[in-house]
Amino acid sequence: MIRLPRLLDRRLLVGLLALATLAFSAPLHGQSAGDLHATIDELAAAVNDQVVEWRRDFHANPELGLQEVRTAGVVADHLRSLGIEVTTEVAQTGVVGVLRGGRPGPVVALRADMDGLPVTELADVPFASKVRAQWQGREVGVMHACGHDNHVAILMGVASILAEMREDLPGTVKFLFQPAEEGPGGAAPMIEAGVMENPTVDAVFGLHVFPAPLGTIMYRPGGMLASSDGLRIVVRGVQTHGAQPWRGVDPIVAAANVVVGLQSVVSRQVDLTDSPAIVTVGSIEGGNRGNIIPDTVVMVGTIRTLNPDTRDLVHERVTRLAENVAAAHGAEAEVSISRGYPVTVNDPALTQRMAPSLERIVGAGAVVMPPVTGAEDFSYFAQEAPGLFIGLGVAPEDPSLVHPNHSPYFYADERALPIGVRALASLAVDFLTATPAAAPDWLR
Repeated sequence: MIRLPRLLDRRLLVGLLALATLAFSAPLHGQSAGDLHATIDELAAAVNDQVVEWRRDFHANPELGLQEVRTAGVVADHLRSLGIEVTTEVAQTGVVGVLRGGRPGPVVALRADMDGLPVTELADVPFASKVRAQWQGREVGVMHACGHDNHVAILMGVASILAEMREDLPGTVKFLFQPAEEGPGGAAPMIEAGVMENPTVDAVFGLHVFPAPLGTIMYRPGGMLASSDGLRIVVRGVQTHGAQPWRGVDPIVAAANVVVGLQSVVSRQVDLTDSPAIVTVGSIEGGNRGNIIPDTVVMVGTIRTLNPDTRDLVHERVTRLAENVAAAHGAEAEVSISRGYPVTVNDPALTQRMAPSLERIVGAGAVVMPPVTGAEDFSYFAQEAPGLFIGLGVAPEDPSLVHPNHSPYFYADERALPIGVRALASLAVDFLTATPAAAPDWLR
């Protein structure tokens, strides 16, 4: 038997199932799709007070990446109380729960990241973080400045709902509570630990809060969040007296021209009608006296792209330009690009298939998403199985309280929490109940 590569299998399966959804979406145990949705909505309302309580507790007690011991303990205890199979210390501090439905079927994974940031909170809320911790050798404040407290509380609420519905679910739900999204990255180590296998995941869903209009759900097919790559360019010249520049090679002038030239990589060498790209130089260091031309200048920056092919193109063009511009000045440029998180790609077929699940909750007009040039390591999960990552708008109605993710003033309006719970629960239930359990072996 010829077997296709695993990920291609999954994407082909999702594409075929997208066409066959209506044929296989028969009622389960006498419940129609509408009955299941009504059950989700009813249970989401019932668990909301607990979700809010969890969220405030996590917000007041944030933990940095790979230090999420308390958070993981709360999560694990809750999952065990629901009768869910639990594995702890996955990729150090991750938690995985496995919920098996009442009959055989596909496997869906739901992911939430648990870590906070080294940010001292300035938001005026009664549950503001007062936590201090060691980070890079110094004491810092710790805050859920990116909203991961919301993600964890939402997924715990979803676990409560799906555990209540387990007899009506064909297949399996995996709950992935991931450490260290903010760095050094917990998704890849969790995958290496086997969380997408045994049983193999057929689709993976995730959610992130953004300071967008309250209660909106946002998504886009294809590249949704950017890759994040580190850029380091060392320009080497020949040191000399500042009064005699002709006796050396000035790396500062060469570096300045490199910085200016790099802007043409995006503006003139990338098809911006296809997807955006960014090349930013955020730091330049060279020399220590005004009358000495140094021998070396070091530039550090970031590269962001929303298409894997564009990513490779930008890397090649940045390297070529820096080396050639430096050479034109008689200097040398050494370019190092460290690949960080890849592009977060929403599988187009899966996105199209699940769009009605999201539109049922917030309406078609509210489900919109421009590209986001921030990065997310959910991207690694979406490389293992077809993935869909959505944004949840949590901006308060008072404009003075709206601040970006990672701000010490970041504020999430808790009225969005039940919408996030309903969205993730609906994605899981709709995927499981619309997927034929008896798909041919070579497709699964």
